[in-house]
Amino acid sequence: MGRLIDKVAWLRLEQGRVLGARSHGKDSYYLPGGKREPGETDEQTLLREIAEELTVALDPATLRHVGTWEAQAHGKDEGTVVRMTCYAADYAGALAPAAEIAETRWLRYADRGSVSPAVRLIFDDLHAAGDLR
Repeated sequence: MGRLIDKVAWLRLEQGRVLGARSHGKDSYYLPGGKREPGETDEQTLLREIAEELTVALDPATLRHVGTWEAQAHGKDEGTVVRMTCYAADYAGALAPAAEIAETRWLRYADRGSVSPAVRLIFDDLHAAGDLR
């Protein structure tokens, strides 16, 4: 097996749509979040990354694990796998792209072609469950 990229992501669903983020210079959307700093828990990583990328504060009391998905990492060598551990949570503040994020967008299942391979798997599962329209 190749390299594993371990990421923690925020899965925000509203009105049958998922919040997606696109980094500067990239053409695909992904779920907001990122990689752990040494010694960080999933919760610490997610709170830090979302505050940095989207300028909102997640409510730790509402954090719940939604699922973990693995797929070929977008734009990486064949065999490089990304593992996305996804959490849902409520937030306070106004969503605004910051740091490496160029834009955010509410995505529907019809936008599946514009997301990374790992997010496509998540979209498929959410769509099958009736959560993503």
